[in-house]
Amino acid sequence: MALLGIVLGAAAPALGRFFQGRALNSEARRFLGLTHYAQSRAVAEGIPMVLWIDPDERAYGLRAETSYADHDPRSVAFTMAEGIVIEADTPLLIRSPLGPTRWRQTDTIARNQPALRFTPDGFIAPTSPDRIVLREDDLGEIRIGQSRTRLHYEIQTNTPGYPPR
Repeated sequence: MALLGIVLGAAAPALGRFFQGRALNSEARRFLGLTHYAQSRAVAEGIPMVLWIDPDERAYGLRAETSYADHDPRSVAFTMAEGIVIEADTPLLIRSPLGPTRWRQTDTIARNQPALRFTPDGFIAPTSPDRIVLREDDLGEIRIGQSRTRLHYEIQTNTPGYPPR
C-alpha cells in the first residue's frame, strides 16, 4: 500500500498537467468537426450553411442560411466548457477587380456576430473568418484556420501554445 501511495504521489503532478487542456483540445475538435459537417450539409442539401459564433455567450452552432429556410429543424448549438473563450479573426480586406476594398460584415447574424458561411458547392465564403482562436485561461490556445487551399478549416499546429501544456 505504501509503495502504491508513493507511485501515485509522484505521478499526480504529471497526470494533472495531462488533464489540464483536455477540455480545450476537445472543444477545438468539436468545432472542427462542425465545420466539416457544415460543409457536407451545404453540398448535400444545396443550400448555404452558417456556422455562427457568439463570443459573449461562449457558444456556437450551425443552421441553414435564413434566406433559404425560415426554420432549420437540423440546427445545432453548443456551449463551450467553463474557462474557454472563442474569437474570430474576420477578414478586413476583400480583393476585387477594382483593388482591395474595406470588408463590410454582411454575413453575420443577430448582434453582429461573426459567422462562417459554406456555399452550396462546398466552398468557404470569402467573408468567413480566416482563423478561429480558442483559449483556455492560462493553459494556451488552439487556432483553427483555413487550409492553404482555402477549401476547409484545420487545426494549425505550428502556433504557439499548441498543444496545450
